[in-house]
Amino acid sequence: MRIATANEGAKPGNGDASSAVTPIRPAIAISFEFFPPHTTKMEQVLWQSIERLAPLLPRFVSVTYGAGGSTRERTHITVKRILNETNLTPAAHLTCVAASRTEVDAVVRNYQAIGVRHIVALRGDPPEQQQRFQPHPDGYANAAALVAGVRQIGDFEISVAAFPEVHPDAHSAEADLDNLKRKIDAGASRAITQFFFDVEIYLRFVERARAAGIGVPIVPGILPVTNFARLKQFARVCGASVPNWLARLFEGLDGDPETRQLVAATVAAEQCMRLKEQGVNEFHFYTLNRAALTQAICHILGIRPALPTPNDYHLATKE
Repeated sequence: MRIATANEGAKPGNGDASSAVTPIRPAIAISFEFFPPHTTKMEQVLWQSIERLAPLLPRFVSVTYGAGGSTRERTHITVKRILNETNLTPAAHLTCVAASRTEVDAVVRNYQAIGVRHIVALRGDPPEQQQRFQPHPDGYANAAALVAGVRQIGDFEISVAAFPEVHPDAHSAEADLDNLKRKIDAGASRAITQFFFDVEIYLRFVERARAAGIGVPIVPGILPVTNFARLKQFARVCGASVPNWLARLFEGLDGDPETRQLVAATVAAEQCMRLKEQGVNEFHFYTLNRAALTQAICHILGIRPALPTPNDYHLATKE
């Protein structure tokens, strides 16, 4: 059994579960990011989220590494399970951290052997005990080198990171943009941005990237705000700004999760609608393994299954 794709036109009532998930959608592509679970409870949360979002037929779903590659094995396990037990297309995060070229190349070849064809190639965050990234003595020096290495191994789709507000380690905005171009020139086929909240920041960044000769899709990364205190921590680490207007919207909601969720869905949906008005037709959602907000935002965007109730749908197994 498999999920029908949007243009297959599965007819309702034919007894095939795929007919229940043919989406009603505008010309928008979506993708989702998950992180590998480290407890049995979190594993249940992850797969409930995947089951809930799968009927929206994302272009791909990515699975992250932790800082310093700390979740490497759990990432591999999660990617393989998505590949083997669902009809979703997994994209495996891969970093340069704490691994030699030989080790990284072996991971890539393993993915190639089992049928994974999409890599999210990242420099990666340093381990907690290190303040700055230091390449492995025998490893890839940066994300551009990693992209080139993956490209030499096989014909992968390769996504890379982009930073509309400049990577914290970059010497300048120009240097950061040069680094992105090196990744694209090495063989990357798409850039996915770090989260942002000011639409104009993204639009200006794309304009600068196009002027620099970067022609690949630059997909906006959308982060629904599930926890404002955690958001501020994320923003400090990655160099993203948190506008004052956003802080005001979440004032007094620390103990009111229901209202916080409603505000978060409204903010993210409006952000996506404003981007859509500017011609953006692809979005990458950082789900934090929580499906409700992302599903609500997609619903507002017009991306929905024919029968949107999660209980009516189960992950289709491959034939």
